[in-house]
Amino acid sequence: MRIISEKRLKEFWQVAKGAESTRRKNAMLEWRDAVRVADWSSLVDVRQTFNHADVYHDCVIFDVGGNKYRIIAKVRYQKHLVFIREVLTHQEYDENKWCSDCE
Repeated sequence: MRIISEKRLKEFWQVAKGAESTRRKNAMLEWRDAVRVADWSSLVDVRQTFNHADVYHDCVIFDVGGNKYRIIAKVRYQKHLVFIREVLTHQEYDENKWCSDCE
């Protein structure tokens, strides 16, 4: 799968400091590497890679970093594209400010 835009992953870990930045970076790179080699054609395929992935309207919600972070993405299976919409901490995710982008 091709990821648009990986820049959001980097921005997410760069705003953190110290050990938290390292944890975020490792989690984001692990997710990125798994997505790059994936060949998804449906949510069933996504869940074979990320068994806790969920759907909210037009978005797939990925639990990353041991449930500490969320990546909100729009997946276009036929084009093999993953559009990152938001990268959030669990707490930011719970505020539901991201929801309108998926409806």
